[in-house]
Amino acid sequence: MKKIINGKVYDTTSAKEVGRYENGLPTDFDYIEEVLYRKRTGEFFLHGSGGARTKYATSVGGNSWAGGEKILPVSYEEARQWAEEHLAAEAYEAAFGAVVEDDSKTTINLSLPVSLVERLKRDSSKAGMGLSAYVEHLLAK
Repeated sequence: MKKIINGKVYDTTSAKEVGRYENGLPTDFDYIEEVLYRKRTGEFFLHGSGGARTKYATSVGGNSWAGGEKILPVSYEEARQWAEEHLAAEAYEAAFGAVVEDDSKTTINLSLPVSLVERLKRDSSKAGMGLSAYVEHLLAK
C-alpha cells in the first residue's frame, strides 16, 4: 500500500518491516493486523488492517461498517511503545537497540567537523565540565 500523508510518501513496498502483530482470524469482525515499518529516512509508520469493529473499519453507509486498512505515521516514541507491546525482546532490540538497565557507559567514535569539536571543547570548558559530560548534558536536554 502506498499513501501520501502531509506531503510525505509512505510505501509498504519500499520501507523495511520492523515487526508485525495480529490477533484472531481474518474473518473476525475484531481481527487486527498491524505491521510497523521504518522508511529509509528513519521515520516510522504502521500499516494496519482490521475487521468491521476495529479502528481500521470503513463506513459502507446506513450505519454499516466493513473491514479496511490505513497507513498511520507514528513518532519514534510511539513506534518504540508499539514494539514494546507487540514484539519479542529480540525483535525490539534489533529495531531500537539493546535495553540497558543501568547507567553504564560505552565509547563511540564520531566524525564531526573540526570547528564543531573545538566549539564543544570551549563550551565544555566554560561550563566546567569534561567533554563527554558536556555532550551528555546537551543530549539530555
